[in-house]
Amino acid sequence: MLARQRQAMILEEVKKTGAVRVSDLVDRLGVSDMTVRRDLEVLSRRGLVEKVYGGATAVVGRSTDEPGFEAKSVQQLPQKEAISALAATLVKPGTAIGLSAGTTTWTLARYLDDVPELTVVTNSIQVADVLQRTGRSDRTVVLTGGVRTPSDALVGPVAVHTLRSLHLDMVFLGVHGMATGPGYTTPNLNESETNRALVEAGGRLVVLADHTKWGTVGISTIADLEDADVLVTDDGLSQEGREFLAERVGELMIAEVNEDGISDTGGETA
Repeated sequence: MLARQRQAMILEEVKKTGAVRVSDLVDRLGVSDMTVRRDLEVLSRRGLVEKVYGGATAVVGRSTDEPGFEAKSVQQLPQKEAISALAATLVKPGTAIGLSAGTTTWTLARYLDDVPELTVVTNSIQVADVLQRTGRSDRTVVLTGGVRTPSDALVGPVAVHTLRSLHLDMVFLGVHGMATGPGYTTPNLNESETNRALVEAGGRLVVLADHTKWGTVGISTIADLEDADVLVTDDGLSQEGREFLAERVGELMIAEVNEDGISDTGGETA
């Protein structure tokens, strides 16, 4: 098992139980005590866990907390893969789409390799890099420009001005949280303004959010829950959450993740 996969499993356990012990992780992961301690040290440096004697605990989040891109990239990996595979089925050849910054949209970008004649507008350096690596001559990638945030988003007046001059068929939006009342939120005020401009530029809004985002609230609202034409999440979302969201979004798509942590391209619609 790769270090990144171990760390993702550790984060899942911390989020689920609030704390983990080194001895328990050694048995569960089948690695040495030193390996587990190194993983915890990496996660602690990234601000994802709080190291304590014999293990680690969850970090109490605030509405303005914003982990960097690298830190978020190791969280909920199987769920992001499953969500992205399902969301990619919505993208049609010859369309113009927008991808917000974030690790879920970055994952989605890798699933668009086979879509011909695609125009993609993004405010993410990471997303643009993935899309341009394919070398497709029939693909146009537009990077908005702007000021860089901890999550590698480009924000501010330059980005907003660019987005307000564009008209896209569909926008895929990654979010920090989704909750009753606040809707879809972000911990970065500048990023929320840019994301709102991106949403306004799209004909349809597709929100990508794994189940851990449900109930999480950032400081600034990007859009109301009802603004999503489609919400793509994973099968870890509670039944109560599914029923609540299905009544408010245009279409709720549930991506299935199998026990091995490998994403399935299939899904269900609620």
